[in-house]
Amino acid sequence: MTTSNEWRIEQPARSTPELVLAINQLLPQLSDRASPVTLERLEEMITAPSSHLFVAQDSDDRIGGMLTLAVFPILTGQRAWIEDVVVDAELRGAGLGRLLTQRAILLARELGVTTVDLTSRSGRVAAHRLYESVGFVVRDTSVYRFVVEAS
Repeated sequence: MTTSNEWRIEQPARSTPELVLAINQLLPQLSDRASPVTLERLEEMITAPSSHLFVAQDSDDRIGGMLTLAVFPILTGQRAWIEDVVVDAELRGAGLGRLLTQRAILLARELGVTTVDLTSRSGRVAAHRLYESVGFVVRDTSVYRFVVEAS
């Protein structure tokens, strides 16, 4: 657990209706295409050994932000990917994104990860400053996406 003022970074051990509600309030701020999460889907993610959900909670257990760290082995080492980083719009600039990112990096180190990657849309200038300030560097690469259509 990491604390800054009244905020602490937690890894929920289980899915609860309150956590689902909080995440579903944050998801539209992350992406307008994000579908609401269900209790079952969140439980599946939380209990998966390769994914680690972090939430920023205050002393009233209000969730102000979240981040997911996915850790996986590949032939060249243990890798990690940060996904779904979002801080409530009313709380941006208060350091929650930094706390979440630093906690994810700490766990990655503990798990023997060799690199942590993430992507961020070009218009998210404040997020880019945050990521660079904690040590991320922009790579000269292209990210490709293939959308798998449901059959």
